[in-house]
Amino acid sequence: MTTTITPKVRAFAGEEDLATVVGIVNAELEADELQERWSLQGTRAFLEHPSDQFDARRDVLLAELDGRVVAVAGGDWIDTRDGRLREFRLWGAVDPEYRGRGIGRTLLAANERRAAVLAASQTFDRPAAYGSFASAGRPAESVLRHAGYEVARWFFDMVRPTLDDVPDVPMPEGLELRPVTPDQHVAIWRANREAFRDHWGGSDESEQAMRRVIDNPDTDPSLWLIAWDGDEVAGGVWNDIHAEENAALGLERGWLGSVFTRRPWRRRGLAAALIARSLTLLRERGMTSAALGVDADNPSGALGLYESAGFAVDERFSAWRRMMEETSP
Repeated sequence: MTTTITPKVRAFAGEEDLATVVGIVNAELEADELQERWSLQGTRAFLEHPSDQFDARRDVLLAELDGRVVAVAGGDWIDTRDGRLREFRLWGAVDPEYRGRGIGRTLLAANERRAAVLAASQTFDRPAAYGSFASAGRPAESVLRHAGYEVARWFFDMVRPTLDDVPDVPMPEGLELRPVTPDQHVAIWRANREAFRDHWGGSDESEQAMRRVIDNPDTDPSLWLIAWDGDEVAGGVWNDIHAEENAALGLERGWLGSVFTRRPWRRRGLAAALIARSLTLLRERGMTSAALGVDADNPSGALGLYESAGFAVDERFSAWRRMMEETSP
C-alpha cells in the first residue's frame, strides 16, 4: 500500500522555477499519453505578463519533498457567460514518479485556499465557483471527483490525419484576406475575444493576455488567416505550428488554434472557407496533419463544421466545477 505524504507548498519564484514547472507538466502529459507538450519559451511568455486575472507569482504554487519539486499548480479567474459565475479556474500536475500518494489532492486543496483568499479580496456581483479541466480517463478526474467537483461541459481535441484532398471552398463575397501586420494585432485580438463572448465560459480579454499570445515563439502571424470587410475584421483562424511539441512527439502537425467569426458575418460560409485555406497553408509549411479544440456543445455548430472538413475526435476533456459557497457575495 502506497503511503500518503504531505509536501511543502510554496509560491512560484520566477525564472528559477520555470524549467521545473515545464518539466513536471510535460512528464505528466507523457505519462497520460496526451499529444501536447509545453515549451520553455512559450511558458515564459505566458507567465511574464501579469494581469488582474492571472499573476504567476500570486497564482502558481509548487509542492516540494525534501527540497525537490514534485508537483505544480496554478489558476486564474474569469466571469462566465453561463450561470453568471466568477470562476476560479485551477490546474495542476504531479510528477508521475510521485503519483498515488495524495500529493494531487493536497495541492488542489492549497490551490483552492489560494483562490478563496483572492476571491475574498474582490468585489463582484455573482456567485463564485472553482473550476478545472481534466482529460478523460486520466488521474485528474478522480482527484476532482473526490474533492466534490462535477462535470459541467465536454470539449474535444480533433485531428485531421492528412492534409490531402482539401476542398476548394470560396470566400464569401465582399470579404478579403490580407497579410497580418503588427498594427492590426489589437483589432484582431479584440475581434477574436468579441466573437467568443456568446460561447460557454469566459476569457481574459486584457492587453496582457494578448501579449501572452503574441510573445509566444510559436505564434507566427504569417500563419494567421484574417478576413476583412473593409476596415472590420469579419473572422479568422489563428494557425500555429508548435515546433518543440512536434519534435518531442514525432509529428508534423499544425494547429487551427482559434477559429472565429463575428456575429454579423456568421452563416455565410466564412469559417469553412478559412478552414480549407488553413489546411492548405499548413501543408505548404510542411505539415502532414492538423488539429484543433472544440466545445462539444458549441452553439454555432462548430463540431459538425469540423467533421465536414475531415476532422475526427481524438481526445475528450471535461470541465469541472464546485461552488465556492463561503465566498459568494
